[in-house]
Amino acid sequence: MNLKISNEVKQALESGKAVVALESTIISHGMPYPQNVETALRVEQEVRAHGAVPATIAIIGGVPTVGCSKEEIECLGKAGLTATKVSRRDMPIVVAKGLNGATTVAGTMILAEKAGIKIFATGGIGGVHRGAEKTMDISADLEELQTTDVTVVCAGAKSILDLNLTMEYLETKGVAVIGYGTDELPAFFTRKSGIKVGYRMDTPNEIARALYAKTDMGLKGGMLITNPIPEEYSMDASVINQAIDKAIAEAEEKGIKGKDITPFLLDKIQKITGGNSLNSNIELVLNNARLAAQIAVELSQIGG
Repeated sequence: MNLKISNEVKQALESGKAVVALESTIISHGMPYPQNVETALRVEQEVRAHGAVPATIAIIGGVPTVGCSKEEIECLGKAGLTATKVSRRDMPIVVAKGLNGATTVAGTMILAEKAGIKIFATGGIGGVHRGAEKTMDISADLEELQTTDVTVVCAGAKSILDLNLTMEYLETKGVAVIGYGTDELPAFFTRKSGIKVGYRMDTPNEIARALYAKTDMGLKGGMLITNPIPEEYSMDASVINQAIDKAIAEAEEKGIKGKDITPFLLDKIQKITGGNSLNSNIELVLNNARLAAQIAVELSQIGG
């Protein structure tokens, strides 16, 4: 594969320094411009502030790129929804056509693994959509977690999803779900869902040791670290759930499906909540980047 790795990321990997992968769909499809670019750069700064090197991942001009420049991040931010959203199935087409593409959780995991990056921070993973028993709408993120050796730090699955079915799916696929300082699956905009996670761990070192043990045992696939949004930025559950219900109802009326559904719902929820959901989204991403960097540093120190 013609994989472009920035000099900073390449040097960090060669020297055994901690590196954290970052996705680019959150830039193009997760937030409006210019907050998307501002947030992406703040997330990179947060990773650096905690001792690791950030590697924002995307496809630029048909070239899978690990460690995007500020100019490339700006380009994706301005492109917004017109940028191609790239999961596993889309990757060869976007590369062959020489397009710019923003990688989803699944797409980012694939390129992170190929570059040798073991820790990835995002906002929330995709999962089993509401009504999936009829539509079969299940995110490719879940399949990728089963097969790709990258640990994902997130604020849980996006609360627009069916969280119970998402957890059942992950359990069926043998993916370890760890709650950082919690026994409950975070619900993205809120800290609690009422759904138990597989394990609770309370320090980055404890998580790093589990990741090291997984690799040492030769076990394939990723692990999911769920990190609750900070209390001060958590939204009222009734408010956000009402907004989600309204957004889903409008999506159904307009026939919006597939990979278009998540960006539509996030944008609609942001408008319904007067921008409060966007603020919460930004803060939870920064919080995840912070934890991912801490885990990556601990893992590098124990030789993982």
